[in-house]
Amino acid sequence: MSWQEWQNAWDRIILPGLGSTFYMVLIATLLSSVIGLLLAIVLTVTGKNGLHPNRLVYGILDFIVNILRSFPFIILAVAIIPLSRILVGTSIGEVAALVPLTLVGSPLMARLFEGSFATVDKDLIAAIRSFGASDLQIILKIIIPEALPSLVFNVTLAMISILGCTAMAGAVGAGGLGAVAITYGYQDFNDTIMYGTVIILVVIVQIIQFIGNAVHKALVR
Repeated sequence: MSWQEWQNAWDRIILPGLGSTFYMVLIATLLSSVIGLLLAIVLTVTGKNGLHPNRLVYGILDFIVNILRSFPFIILAVAIIPLSRILVGTSIGEVAALVPLTLVGSPLMARLFEGSFATVDKDLIAAIRSFGASDLQIILKIIIPEALPSLVFNVTLAMISILGCTAMAGAVGAGGLGAVAITYGYQDFNDTIMYGTVIILVVIVQIIQFIGNAVHKALVR
């Protein structure tokens, strides 16, 4: 490709795909973080060493999280097309892709956040509880703040995983850089576009990791 052809491809194909990818990653990460945080709190509270151990509740949630995590993304995205159509009114495009992306990201976040909460000093929790702190106060003022650096680190990891899923989502009509690489790169035998999108994805991963590391270091000081 000449420079002019590359410029045209950037303006017409790659830049819109980049915008769609950012949209899917940011929204799916936000939704997954919220849902995953709520699930992680319940798992932590009802776990064996939690504030209120409950084998039934923990067992059900643990089973659901493990089931959702066991599905390869591309299979899940195809399997829940009817659900995506019901929830957002369409089964193609970046909005529809948010459904499987959130379903994949939420259990991943929940498991990562649960691990972060497990690192909080149990003696500290017991000491605060002995002063009469409620469960909600312990969660909001002790567990989450103490685990915050680890939470940021895990959000970074999950965000990179979600970015990888958006690339795969391009194979089922979700748009984004994945669709660009497949449609305009692989299927059109255009190695410049295909490998160009790969390089862009690598750069995005590096940026996400850099920002995550910077925030993590700022919180642990």
